[in-house]
Amino acid sequence: MHLDDTNGVGAVAPGGRRKRAFSTFFRSKDGAAAIEFAILAIPYFIIVFAILETFVAFAAEQLVGNAVDTMSRKLRTGAITYNLGRTTDMSQTQFRQAFCNEISILISCSASEIATPNKLWIDARSFPSFALMAVTAPGIPKTLSGDLNTLSMAFSPGGANTTNMLRVYYKWSVITDLVRPYVTNIRPSNGTQAYYLIAQGNIYQTEDYP
Repeated sequence: MHLDDTNGVGAVAPGGRRKRAFSTFFRSKDGAAAIEFAILAIPYFIIVFAILETFVAFAAEQLVGNAVDTMSRKLRTGAITYNLGRTTDMSQTQFRQAFCNEISILISCSASEIATPNKLWIDARSFPSFALMAVTAPGIPKTLSGDLNTLSMAFSPGGANTTNMLRVYYKWSVITDLVRPYVTNIRPSNGTQAYYLIAQGNIYQTEDYP
């Protein structure tokens, strides 16, 4: 049997076609997932990058801590000495290079960084006794808006049977702009970029090496 599109049994009235089109449009959910993802994308990526930045900063902190232990052990045993007229003597620049070699797996130091500190700061000094050592680490700002104070830092480790302190500070840069305000612990008010300050130290008595 032939169905006429206008007068036959199978004909659909114009009003019916319009109603069916509107009903199909309102039931369609093809773009719902895209819209929901667009709404949640920013907080989702903030969380993901915050986790990654925190993990890498923590790994760098552990690496610097291990390097501090290694270098302070060499100073304690006399494997590295300073200004004693020995073959084991190291200048400040040579010590910085040796320290950078210890952390090179994750942190690289350029030649200019080794010669002139910008991110890596090393404070190695001898004290008359443990009681006269600073209780709090100098240089660390008391507020987030401060900056690392490097004026009191020096490189003058003692020889045998001396009391020493080795402190290392590294300004770790947070790459992701979105998470920088949440991961950094130093946000200077002088216009410089916020950073995560890594601070590690060791107190030791040098051995009675010859």
